[in-house]
Amino acid sequence: MAATYKYKRVVLKLSGEALAGERGFGVDSAIIAKVAGEVAQVAKDGVQTAIIIGGGNFLRGATTEGVSAIAGDAMGMLATVINSIAFAERVKACGVDARVLTATRLDRAGEYYTPERAIELMEAGSVVIIGGGTGSPFFTTDTAAALRCAEIDGEVIMKATKVDGIYDSDPMKNPGAKKFNEITHAEALSKKLKVMDATAFSFCMDRKIPIIVFKLLEDGNLSKCLKGESVGTNVNIGD
Repeated sequence: MAATYKYKRVVLKLSGEALAGERGFGVDSAIIAKVAGEVAQVAKDGVQTAIIIGGGNFLRGATTEGVSAIAGDAMGMLATVINSIAFAERVKACGVDARVLTATRLDRAGEYYTPERAIELMEAGSVVIIGGGTGSPFFTTDTAAALRCAEIDGEVIMKATKVDGIYDSDPMKNPGAKKFNEITHAEALSKKLKVMDATAFSFCMDRKIPIIVFKLLEDGNLSKCLKGESVGTNVNIGD
């Protein structure tokens, strides 16, 4: 790798809402271009990157009225595929190959996901965007990120958010909120911190998968995290 990175294979978790920016709906072209550019750069440097994107900028199954929870989650999973296609196009525009894999068969949208295929593509230098969540209802894209990280032998989950780490309360609402620079999975669960859902935290704890929570739109943060610099909050197993 051209740069000195701590991690070789990572899973980057992006929220759909973050890609919408101030618009609150759809995809902000400036934001997605910026994030895709940073991903493309670290891929050029040799970091194998798989990306999981939420679909909340188009649809959230939990808040869909008039349909069942199962149908709503299916609609939400399709929204993640829309974001995955958009992100792949932006990465390719930066001169790096990007492939969309989907958890359910959507042949015109992307290839069907298998861990073996994802690893094959990453080892060949492609950025892999895995859409469709887990492929099953009732699971969030946070849980999908945890599952995919285990399946592809990822070294860390990097969760990009609107704030610069994990706090004991919402820093957007509470100016006195305390930031954690380091925290264990067990502590995050016991404190009921909401940055990732409990299922994802528990899975990562059981599989000993570290998590880095960092601010998405801070210039250079992705590269800094990959180099092991102190950016955001590190979630580790502990002693």
